[in-house]
Amino acid sequence: MNLSEVKSSEIKNLDLLAKQVVEGFITGMHKSPFHGFSAEFAEHKIYNQGESTRHIDWKLFAKTDKLYTKRYDDETNLRCHIIVDNSSSMHYPKMDSFSIDSLNKIGFSALASAALMHMLKKQRDAVGLSVYSDSYDFYAPEKGSERHHQMLLNQLSEAVVSKPLNKKTETYKYLHLIAEKIHRRSMIFLFTDMFQTSEDETKLFEALRHLKYNKHEVILFHVIDKEKELKFDFDNKPKKFVDVETGEHINLYADSIKENYNTAVSDYFSALRLKCAQYKIKYVEADINNHFNNVLTTYMVERQKFV
Repeated sequence: MNLSEVKSSEIKNLDLLAKQVVEGFITGMHKSPFHGFSAEFAEHKIYNQGESTRHIDWKLFAKTDKLYTKRYDDETNLRCHIIVDNSSSMHYPKMDSFSIDSLNKIGFSALASAALMHMLKKQRDAVGLSVYSDSYDFYAPEKGSERHHQMLLNQLSEAVVSKPLNKKTETYKYLHLIAEKIHRRSMIFLFTDMFQTSEDETKLFEALRHLKYNKHEVILFHVIDKEKELKFDFDNKPKKFVDVETGEHINLYADSIKENYNTAVSDYFSALRLKCAQYKIKYVEADINNHFNNVLTTYMVERQKFV
């Protein structure tokens, strides 16, 4: 399926794939304390001594020997805002089809976002969306209606099929704007490949601190193609490597720089993790070659803490 041919049907395809991702994730959780996640109630939460025993899930206690209570839909009021980087580097690698097993970074981010939205919808929670590159492409505040849900899916689909040329990332600028727009405490999910200059990196963490200052819970999903962007796993033939955000290029043999490249990028990723820990921002590596369990598990764990 060629991307140029699927634009009109992309929203339907994205919604279907998101449901498949969530259903697969829930099925795989049968041994976890979240077993029982369904339309009946919003979630399980750990029972704290002194609380009413009225909603303890005794069946789950029999399986796990731990006390969990059911938190019902009308008790939850979680607000979530998803932020997606749509700069040129997020469209690496080239994607000829849109399926769970064939995704580039923007495709992975869009499908992961749609899966999160599906889970939030099951919980009757409010979700908003921002899409940016070197401009603010889209913003929608947190709402929970079906019409709103479909509009956000459409915007994610548009991001997947867009072809931004030489679009750089100015994450910090739009995080400040988003921080000013979101007035009620929310969970913030940011999907970005973190490709920016060192100067922009400093500004980025200032913007993330702005969100933290407003009491939001910030989760950074660092979206990467680990095989290529970290391990630099290319065959040793002469290749032209092009910076898709600036157009600059260099011709070289991969093996000639592989070791130094791997060291430099590994050090950079480690520094990001430390910086996030310093500012109490949840850092999650999101490898596009892996499944979505890391993203959805993070959501479930952070949600437990948030509510």
